[in-house]
Amino acid sequence: MRATLRLGGHGDNGVSTGQGTLGRGCVNGVPGTGGNRGRPCGGTVPPPIPVPAAWQRPYLNIFKHFRVEEWKRSAREGDVAALTDARLKGTVYRIRGSIPASNYLQLPRTGTQSLGLAGRYLYLLFRPMPRKHFVVHLDVATQENQVVRISFSTLFKEFKSTATWLQFPFLCGAAEGSLGDGAARRDLMGAAPADVRWTCLVLDLPSILSLYLSRRYSHLKSVKLCSNLLVKNLCTSDLVFDPGVTFSEARRADLACRGVAPMPREMAFPVPRGQKWHDLYDYIRFPSEGSKLSYDSIQKICPGPAAGGQVSKDPQPVTLTKAVRDRLSLIHQITSPKAMPRRRPVITRSIPEVHLTAPGSPAAVPSGDQELEKTQRPHSAGDIGQSAAVGDGGIHVYAHQRSERTIRATHTGSEERLLPDPILKLRMIIGFGGCSTKWALWTRNNAAVVYPCHAVIVTLQIQTGEQRFFIGHTDKVSALAFNGNSTLLASAQAGPLSVVRLWDFPTGTCLSVFKTHVCSLLSLSFSYSGAVLCGVGKDGHGKTLVVVWNAAQVTRGGEVAVLAKAHTDVDIQALKIAFFDDTRMVSCGRDNIRLWRVRSGALRSCPINLGEYHSLEFTDLAFEEGHAAEREPEDRMLFVCSKSGHVLEVDYKNVCVRTVRRLLPAESRGCQRQDKAGPGIAINSISFSSTFCATGSEDGYLRLWPLDFSAVVLEAEHEAPVSSVCISPDSRKVLCTTAAGNVGYLDIQSQGYNTLMRSHEDSVLAFSVEGIWKQMATVSQDNTIRVWDLASMQQLYDFTAADEMPCAVAFHPTQRVLACGFDSGMVRTFSLAASNLLVEHKQHRTVITGLTFSPDGNFMFSCCLQGTLALYSCMAQKSHVLRVLGNVVARDAGSGPDALVVSGDSRLLAFVGPSKYVVTVMEACSLDELLRVDISILDLNSTALDSAVRVCFASAPRGELLVSTSSNKILVLDAKTGRLVREVSPVHKLSCSSLALSKDGRYLLTAGDKVIKVWDYRMRFAVNFQVYIGHSEPVRQVAFTPDQRHVISVGDAIFLWDFLALPAERSPRAEAPSSESALLPGAGQRRSGFSCVGRSWRNDLGEGSSEKLKDASETPRQTVPLPLLSSPPCLDVSSVHQAGCQSIFSESDKEEEAGLPGSSRMVANGDKDASVRVVESVRSEELLVVRPKVGRESSRSPGESANEPRKETKSPKSQCSVRPDSYRHFTPRFKASVLPQNLLSPPAGSEVLKLKGVIGYNGNGRGNMVWNPDTGFFAYTCGCVIVVEDLHSGSQNHWLGHTEEISTLALSHDAQVLASASGRRSGDSHCQIRIWNVQDGVCTASLFHHETQVQAMAFSRDDRFLVTLGDYSDQTIALWNTYTYKLISSTCISEPVHDVAFSPFSHRDLACVGKGAMMFWLLEQQGADVNLKVHRVPAPDVLGPVELTSLCYGDDGLLYSGTNSGQICVWDTETNCCFMTWEADEGEIGVLVCGRDRLVSGSNTKRIRLWAVAAVQELRLKGADARSSSVLLEHEITLDGTIVSAAFDDSLEMGIVGTTAGTLWYINWTESTSIRLISGHKNKVTEVCFSPDETHCATCGEDGSVRIWSLGSMELVVQFQVLNQSCQCLAWKPHPVVAWGAESQHVVAGYSDGTIRIFSISRTEMELKMHPHAVALTAIAYSTDGEMILSGGKDGLVVVSSPRTGMTIHILAEHKGSPITVLQCTRKQYWDFGVEGGELWLATSSDRRVSVWASDWLKDKCELLDWLSFPAPAGPEGLGSLPPSLAAFCPWEPGTLVYVGFGMQKEALFYSLRKKQVVEKISLPYFATSLSLSPAAHFMAVGFSEQLLRLLRCPSSEAQDYAGHDDTVHLCRFAPSGRRLLTASHSAVLLWELTAS
Repeated sequence: MRATLRLGGHGDNGVSTGQGTLGRGCVNGVPGTGGNRGRPCGGTVPPPIPVPAAWQRPYLNIFKHFRVEEWKRSAREGDVAALTDARLKGTVYRIRGSIPASNYLQLPRTGTQSLGLAGRYLYLLFRPMPRKHFVVHLDVATQENQVVRISFSTLFKEFKSTATWLQFPFLCGAAEGSLGDGAARRDLMGAAPADVRWTCLVLDLPSILSLYLSRRYSHLKSVKLCSNLLVKNLCTSDLVFDPGVTFSEARRADLACRGVAPMPREMAFPVPRGQKWHDLYDYIRFPSEGSKLSYDSIQKICPGPAAGGQVSKDPQPVTLTKAVRDRLSLIHQITSPKAMPRRRPVITRSIPEVHLTAPGSPAAVPSGDQELEKTQRPHSAGDIGQSAAVGDGGIHVYAHQRSERTIRATHTGSEERLLPDPILKLRMIIGFGGCSTKWALWTRNNAAVVYPCHAVIVTLQIQTGEQRFFIGHTDKVSALAFNGNSTLLASAQAGPLSVVRLWDFPTGTCLSVFKTHVCSLLSLSFSYSGAVLCGVGKDGHGKTLVVVWNAAQVTRGGEVAVLAKAHTDVDIQALKIAFFDDTRMVSCGRDNIRLWRVRSGALRSCPINLGEYHSLEFTDLAFEEGHAAEREPEDRMLFVCSKSGHVLEVDYKNVCVRTVRRLLPAESRGCQRQDKAGPGIAINSISFSSTFCATGSEDGYLRLWPLDFSAVVLEAEHEAPVSSVCISPDSRKVLCTTAAGNVGYLDIQSQGYNTLMRSHEDSVLAFSVEGIWKQMATVSQDNTIRVWDLASMQQLYDFTAADEMPCAVAFHPTQRVLACGFDSGMVRTFSLAASNLLVEHKQHRTVITGLTFSPDGNFMFSCCLQGTLALYSCMAQKSHVLRVLGNVVARDAGSGPDALVVSGDSRLLAFVGPSKYVVTVMEACSLDELLRVDISILDLNSTALDSAVRVCFASAPRGELLVSTSSNKILVLDAKTGRLVREVSPVHKLSCSSLALSKDGRYLLTAGDKVIKVWDYRMRFAVNFQVYIGHSEPVRQVAFTPDQRHVISVGDAIFLWDFLALPAERSPRAEAPSSESALLPGAGQRRSGFSCVGRSWRNDLGEGSSEKLKDASETPRQTVPLPLLSSPPCLDVSSVHQAGCQSIFSESDKEEEAGLPGSSRMVANGDKDASVRVVESVRSEELLVVRPKVGRESSRSPGESANEPRKETKSPKSQCSVRPDSYRHFTPRFKASVLPQNLLSPPAGSEVLKLKGVIGYNGNGRGNMVWNPDTGFFAYTCGCVIVVEDLHSGSQNHWLGHTEEISTLALSHDAQVLASASGRRSGDSHCQIRIWNVQDGVCTASLFHHETQVQAMAFSRDDRFLVTLGDYSDQTIALWNTYTYKLISSTCISEPVHDVAFSPFSHRDLACVGKGAMMFWLLEQQGADVNLKVHRVPAPDVLGPVELTSLCYGDDGLLYSGTNSGQICVWDTETNCCFMTWEADEGEIGVLVCGRDRLVSGSNTKRIRLWAVAAVQELRLKGADARSSSVLLEHEITLDGTIVSAAFDDSLEMGIVGTTAGTLWYINWTESTSIRLISGHKNKVTEVCFSPDETHCATCGEDGSVRIWSLGSMELVVQFQVLNQSCQCLAWKPHPVVAWGAESQHVVAGYSDGTIRIFSISRTEMELKMHPHAVALTAIAYSTDGEMILSGGKDGLVVVSSPRTGMTIHILAEHKGSPITVLQCTRKQYWDFGVEGGELWLATSSDRRVSVWASDWLKDKCELLDWLSFPAPAGPEGLGSLPPSLAAFCPWEPGTLVYVGFGMQKEALFYSLRKKQVVEKISLPYFATSLSLSPAAHFMAVGFSEQLLRLLRCPSSEAQDYAGHDDTVHLCRFAPSGRRLLTASHSAVLLWELTAS
């Protein structure tokens, strides 16, 4: 087993927070108590036990006596309830809750009271809740008047002990019949199993105190039972009750004489006739009297604790299952002292040895061997013939006979856990100090030095370099001290809970751990004998505190006691105990030297008169060595050094200063008086031997002096100040430490200096290991880069960056080249062979967060905090940049050394980005995106968004990608398809900071919570990991060395571990994920959240099969997509060479079709079934020839013939449908809805509903807002609706016709024609472009050509042509005649294009921008034919690999383009070349608008900027020499989202801008103002409702906002925003119709964290916040009078709360387990339906159940009136998800409710509460998703997932269907008057008016 000793505070929940020990060991005794003390063991010589009062005899039923049910003498907190248990046939108390300290039952009520129960045994009858943890605290008083807390819990992992607290782990066993299965054979540590039994726990309280603390028991003071458990009763008694013995059996066996009695009836568990108690329940007695047989052959001689009784038959051998043996073994090893025979000395082992299996330390014994070892110890019989063997581990357990056949108890540990155990052994730590660098000591034999390294104490052999470790501290070690012969070592721990540990130095055993009651100990001193220890520190108020402890008994098992302590106001820098008297001490500090003495339990001090030296800062002191026989022991000289160079010689006996010397540097050294001029040597440390003195000073010198300080004998210079010096006991060596973390010693005989340890001065950030030359490089916050030799761990190189901090490092795999990234954004490569700088890369501007080489050494990758990713070629020694991508790596995921990972075959690159919720996989050689996985949607049950933290590739044959997440999971994904293969959870308490996989793919390393875990990667065992701790700070990185023989971890220091697992005999075979993994829960069944590159592949039949996948940020599909047939191909770039061109354009057919040599080539990735050909220009003078060739189907209207001449190029269309690195590119929002098959549209003029208003703007569109300043025409899109709004009056017109989300708009120059584009409908092959007449809003044409989405559109200057641009999947550019709207030309392009624009100077010129290039197009007309010719010009080389994302024409032949890296390029359209660039933003520029001499840019940094570009024309003449210094930034405004659309007037003084937040802003540059014109929800709207007076409405959404809108102007009035929460439901408080602004206007909203907030509309503030739910709310409603709030949660609980007090009135659990979908209240007659109350309300849950209630809130009455359950078929066919269950009271039929939901038929059911039956059915075309009934007319509105709203007239069932929604109509709400209707579809809210009744 693993020894991990932790220290924790005294808290109610009993969960310690301190870190444990490092490595592995075995616990052999009781921590901190002294396992060797010779005291009797439990029960053999009983300690004196108080006799209970008569009222406590023979037993006391605690619950009954204290009347727990009345809660007067007991206290409860949190979720504590009394229940009736059917099995126990009585009342039990259920205590549950996630926080034990907040959910408990306590006896007595307050801590000042006492139970006063003196019974020896405490009986607890309880059952832990399955899969939960529980905690129990018992406060026990001792006869020494001390209170000791005894705690036991499933949360505890090991036993802990202090003087006042004992913590015992509780291990829950499994029930009968389940022990054989794999689940029950897991490690018994942790939460209770699912089938845990009721347990009778018997605690022998006097024995516990005697065994563990040597205290005498007085009485039980208090009991605290914390969640999660069921409790039947508590009882105390002096008798041993046996629950398995009946009264008649007890009389026959005469058990009373042995103190054993049957269990009293009121305490007994019921046992059915014919069954046995021990077959049904568990009985545990702790501690036990011992077992009669050895551990491995326990016999069931008695089914009760009456050992030796004859109740049962003859002894029958019973073997134990693995689960029971593990349980006993763990309890035995962790908690129990060893039972010994009476009248014999105790033969116990020593106290726990907390150590590693390092050389010189006792080896860790596997648990199985420990069990065997225990049975072989000598033992003898006691008084009553019982064996003293300790095989039962101190726990009395009864084995259950399962069957006639027994199972042999064999050791099967190898099959249950990861082997070898331990698998890691700490070999070496590179580091020194942590809290201070002044502590380093010699051992007595002069062979080793001892020093702290953060939380570990290291013993270093100076000859061999071998290290030994002392483990146990949980924080940094602040002080060390040896006794005179180096047998005792004292160490102090820093931090608020400072403790001191005393160690047996030769064995490494911790003898004692005790609290110091000092916030931080700064100094320790041991007396020569080791009997007295003295420490100095600060108390809680910052005052200096000196404490003296008596440690004389610690080596004999005794405790450390405080002798004396004293507060002082003086400063103390050093304190030492006089070696000649343990009661005398000396201290020095600023302005003082004091002598201390302990006398009569008091610590007193007297100062030494310093005279004129009273103001010196004294730093260290040392006594004179040697002793003359004629002198008294205290007749000693004391030497004290100071910062000023003074050394004072103090006469200790006469308490006076005898001599003062001042040590001066250089020529002035020597014995100098204080009046000598010049600065003295600032001495930090001084040490004396009998012949010389050593000083260490601030100038970095170690100096040796004669005792008279006459001259320097020897000196050694260091680079940093010397912190401490220490002369070895043989006076031959001087140990020295420096402030820079170095440890060394000066050999006086050879006059040589030996460095023992070099270390970083601050935390180590990252490391990289190189396998050929066996070297390791580290970078640290101390601004250094260091290279170490792995064999010797000696430092080889040290690079220092003065003004920069290195933060990432990587070794080249094959060359002696080291790359390092800095916080300035610089990436530098160094040659280690030549020790020089090779090259600097300046692609980044902020902190480098990731840096790595590909395993083949061909490429290097870097990323920075801004999200920029760079690719470098490393073919030559000097690397150069190949490509730079912006905004691809997550900015908010945090930095880490392994932010970028490359697969073992160097083909794939993975990282977290572009957001922390997404993991992206790219092709390493090109940075082409291959896969995107959305981590946040993989766990559908989680209420919080999960984000990715670290990624790691598995070995190449497996093809898996590991992702650690913020929710403490590791997700194993298929690296090719993104499918979730399996999941490991939980991994660490906090998120995993680093993970690494061994080369053979067998072992996984993870780091987190300051610990390291080693996992079996295939997860084959019950316990698949081992834990190793020792770092005092978070582990930054962990990894295997290339040979897999070692593991390295860095953080506070560098830890080198031996990896003890045997290497694989052969490489693991290439195995795909097993078929079983796909069947695991959460693998195949869970939704996939990934987005993959959609490509067209050839299958074996030669047919193309394509899978088009959505973006990862969208909602996942219902089924897991199949993996691609082969790996994505590597794309190649080649050129088309043109000779003899007369112009820059060409229309040569031969070159296009013949394929000239070098024009293009076929590139495949090794798979025969896939190849991609790409034709791309790479030089500005090279030409790409494009000419229309063939027609493709396109129509003016759906019914028009497709045979009319259309022209289209024959150029190959790229099959690489990878979304470009540009937010400017449109991606439709994912939706699962489909269009209806038929529509019952009302006849013209007979429509009942009229669309009155639309709330919202689609921020997902691109260029989907147009405004003409001359005519005032203003239009934008919301979903599939075009909203035309009058900016003066605010009135809206709505143009309907599209059925899918509109992507973009284009307005003709004369503002008479509007073009709109949307995606293709289900069943269509092309998306739709509609042409609208602006004057009357009539659609004049519908165009169908592009296959997927239209990215951008533009009209020519004379409005004769319309150009439309397909998205990255379509990759076509189409030209239309605006007179006939026939397709003139269509051209396929080889790469995605983002934007297009016609020249304002010529209708023949247009341009478009795409990947790294500008395309200039020319229209040439020859008769009826129109040819498109193109000239492709790459972006300037200075920009690197970028995407050109936006463009606009300027004046006089200028063209501006923006990039995804924030630059703006200016092009000369006459020469088609770029003549200047400037950096305009930090993010991608997606919008450009130019007017006269000004330019507006908009980006994804949420900023719009106004530039003065008047000087650009002058710079145009300079050509390539143009500079951007004359371009001025005039204004800048930051908005609420990424800029996606913009329209300005000609002078750019004012305009309208749209953002992704769903807002349209009015911008006025002259006034520098931004006004919100149109706003809406960015995400899904979750609820809508009307105000009672219908002047306003309220909406809430997943963005956490509650918004109040004016229905007259459709403007936003008030917005209440709650961060990091989703608002799920809301309701408006009902009240009489009064004027707006009255105090009674309130809205209540429910949130995803279970809170309810009440907002005052008039005061625009939150009035009340309640938290009645533990899960997300799903429904909320006011009572009809507004005096109560009804809320329903995801767990099905309905809570009634008071909005006045915030108190919870009722909790109704009838719907528990199924989310509440509807809550509705209505009025009724008081005695109607035969029940009291004036209110009727219903609750509907998603399991198709409706409950109807009658309530009288004033009388606190709530009565269930009816319960409805509606049938449904076994499984939904053709449904991705079940439709909601909805119900509502029928306003026109009192006593009737209407129900819709998933059922046998698609229908609405009218149910009569009076008749108790369905009275009417109305057939529906689909299953309903929303429902509302008009309070006035007999209308019912029903929404469907088919984007359809149906209005039904009742009871005639006349139906009218209405379009206008582009997604599921998930909300519809009638106004109180019935004249208006609100509907919602995703983020769009539509307001309808009823024109007829």
